[in-house]
Amino acid sequence: MANENPEVVVAPVVENGGAELSSKGKEEQSLESELSKKLEITEDGKEENNEEAEGSKAETSTTTKKKKKKNKSKKKPQQTDPPTIPVVKLFPSGDFPEGEIQQYKDDNLWRTTSEEKRELERLHKPIYNSVRQAAEVHRQVRKYVRSIVKPGMLMTDICETLEDTVRKLISENGLKAGIAFPTGCSLNWVAAHWTPNSGDKTVLQYDDVMKLDFGTHIDGHIVDCAFTVAFNPMYDPLLAASREATYTGIKEAGIDVRLCDIGAAIQEVMESYEVEINGKVFPVKSIRNLNGHSIGPYQIHAGKSVPIVKGGEQTKMEEGEFYAIETFGSTGKGFVREDLECSHYMKNFDAGHVPLRLPRAKQLLATINNNFSTLAFCRRYLDRIGETKYLMALKNLCDAGIVQPYPPLCDVKGSYVSQYEHTILLRPTCKEVVSKGDDY
Repeated sequence: MANENPEVVVAPVVENGGAELSSKGKEEQSLESELSKKLEITEDGKEENNEEAEGSKAETSTTTKKKKKKNKSKKKPQQTDPPTIPVVKLFPSGDFPEGEIQQYKDDNLWRTTSEEKRELERLHKPIYNSVRQAAEVHRQVRKYVRSIVKPGMLMTDICETLEDTVRKLISENGLKAGIAFPTGCSLNWVAAHWTPNSGDKTVLQYDDVMKLDFGTHIDGHIVDCAFTVAFNPMYDPLLAASREATYTGIKEAGIDVRLCDIGAAIQEVMESYEVEINGKVFPVKSIRNLNGHSIGPYQIHAGKSVPIVKGGEQTKMEEGEFYAIETFGSTGKGFVREDLECSHYMKNFDAGHVPLRLPRAKQLLATINNNFSTLAFCRRYLDRIGETKYLMALKNLCDAGIVQPYPPLCDVKGSYVSQYEHTILLRPTCKEVVSKGDDY
């Protein structure tokens, strides 16, 4: 304020000296009053500016707080422990995470940058998203189950806990979303297709080797994925053999790749391992009559087999196909046979109309069509939906060729079998391991 320059006012010249003095005095008074007014206006303006600045600061602070509150409210929902929140609620956008992406090799490298192939993928996005949702459910369920499984548990409890968790996370909805096939929890020399029937009292032991093989599906798009549980570390090399063999099969798979070449690569890795069990060394063998397989909508085995030994068929993999790449390593003969009580069944995918005499068989077939269609089921699932005294009718459906039984597959008694499996998708531009997770 002290540095500001006031305006200079020039007084008119008057001849009368007294009048001149009087007029000068008036002019000086008016000049002072003008200066004081200017000072008041300037001070008022500054005060107003200060008030406005403080007001704007307060307003900005309030807006920031509001933004922070909004951000907190939009925080991504987290899964509970144990898992209970449907996966669809954890991904409000409706887009589910991709699996592991692997690039094609050699003659198929051009696919990565092909705009035509990218457009083809955009057209298939709804299918990809469905199978990714099923895969995310699989990852979350197996993570939980691996954390709770321990020796001393009833096999029935393990399976029912797993299946109930799948039903919650996938928002089970008839044939649109749910379990793709019964939970396989085959022990030791039993390689596949064993799940406890109602009343089974089998208990998991510390020295058991358990294969947990279960599937999820959205709109019939199936994720088939398996792993092995063993508490005793002496089995670690056996588990490593099948795990690494499965990774090898995935790596070798691709568009125009011959199935027999994949089998040869798998066998080479599998049989490079050996395992010492109770002081005795066993070579790990690929089970030669078990295979991976192609997967179709509502069809777990869609026609093509992926061998795990050399010398298989010359058929090629094709663009757009889904495959379950699975391997079985055994300390036994490396050959399985059907044995033990049957639990797994599945309606034949190509079964046409077959006349049935027994009314009970007709009724059971209607139940199977409504609840499972061509997806695999087990006797526990029939019990769960209220079916009773159905064994004769079920046998009749099997004898008529409408339903196919899948008894447990066993190597020699006393041997041990491990299994690992992933579902892969041969996309037009790349290979996606849809079921891949942080665990394996």
